[in-house]
This record gives sequence, structure tokens and C-alpha cells, in this order.
Amino acid sequence: MRMIRASEIGTYVYCRRAWWYRKQGFEPDHQAELATGTELHRRHGRQVMLAGLLHILASLLLLAAFALLVIALIWVLFG
Repeated sequence: MRMIRASEIGTYVYCRRAWWYRKQGFEPDHQAELATGTELHRRHGRQVMLAGLLHILASLLLLAAFALLVIALIWVLFG
């Protein structure tokens, strides 16, 4: 079963003829621009993933700080 990519759907919606040409093996003339766009998307994806990981790390550190604060308060009050 062949996977249909979002870019292929976008090509079809934008221009059915362009989609058909690509299915027939014709390649667009602006390969350099397409490669640049692909690299920009790849970089952006890495940045989004890193931001998500940093968000998780920040949440864990905040949780740890809160836990230490609770432990310190218990120590002061009952220790």
C-alpha cells in the first residue's frame, strides 16, 4: 500500500496537472528552491522538537523545585 504524503495532496489541490506530471515522472525545473524549502522545513522540525523537549525539562525542574520547597517547609515546621 502506497503512502500519500501531505505535499502530494497539496500539489493535487493546487494543480492537478502538476500532480499528474509528477506521477508520470516529470520533475519540476526549480529543484534548488525545492531542496532549500525541504531543508528549511527539516530545520524547523528540529527546532520544534527541541522546544518541546525543553518545555518538558522545564516542567520537570519546576516540579522538582516545588517538591524541594515542600520538603524544606516540612523540615522547618516539624524538624
